Amino acid sequence: MTKRKQQTRNLEQCATPIAEIFKALSDATRVRIIAAILDQERCVHDLCEELGLEQSAVSHQLRVLRDKKLVRHRKEGRHVYYALDDAHVRALLESAFEHVGHIGKRSN
Repeated sequence: MTKRKQQTRNLEQCATPIAEIFKALSDATRVRIIAAILDQERCVHDLCEELGLEQSAVSHQLRVLRDKKLVRHRKEGRHVYYALDDAHVRALLESAFEHVGHIGKRSN
């Protein structure tokens, strides 16, 4: 199999999971949550205060991010702490920030 055919085959296998990740990141609240835990894990209560959202709204969005393996959680007593699942999530967000900055410079 040629390299080009292998790349096409890999893309066909990954297209849906990739689209699902971008779909999870297509909500501004979820992006804000990821940005809030970019450098350190945070409990749900702290996220609610920082983002100015109700616990039910934050918990719902965290569930979506957790289901897509973008964030991980750990329980400590009654508190649940969230962090990025791995460095790839950070790279996705940083690339998006960079791209938005690039678009802004081009349109001026």
